[in-house]
Amino acid sequence: MAAKPDIYAGIDFEEINEATGLETDEIKCLKTCFDLFDSKKQDFLSADDLDEILRAMGFRPSKEELMDILAEIDEDGSGEIEFAEFCQLCAKFLVEDPDIETMKRELKDAFRIYDKAGEGFITMDTLRGLISELLSPLTKEELDGIIEELDEDGSGTMDFDEFCEMMMSAPAN
Repeated sequence: MAAKPDIYAGIDFEEINEATGLETDEIKCLKTCFDLFDSKKQDFLSADDLDEILRAMGFRPSKEELMDILAEIDEDGSGEIEFAEFCQLCAKFLVEDPDIETMKRELKDAFRIYDKAGEGFITMDTLRGLISELLSPLTKEELDGIIEELDEDGSGTMDFDEFCEMMMSAPAN
């Protein structure tokens, strides 16, 4: 019995991940979809097929959205969508940043875990314990430096707005 050819051979997962934010298992799933839609086994899909494909995948772009997406993805205007371009297209629908309201809701839930008394703030002692647990091993000096930076006003507490700012800011390094 002959071995089945590797359907993932030739796919640069790392490059597609960097370009799209898709994970390896998502890329593999998209390869299966791509191969099903590429019924002529040409290793590309026609731009004309994309509306049908997107609808089959549960997406409902308007004609204008579809044309904008195609213009962005099919940069050379060939009318042919190769697998990597197909991944870029699908990533627009699969990789979504949560909206700000969703993030605030999730942060509020997290904040409540540490604001056990419901006072509207987290004490620096509670935060110290949390940070030392999350970022261990830290020296006492490193931990003190982080706490000092977070407690800018010297109140010894962190309210919800300060918590959101801390959680939503990018790390310094």
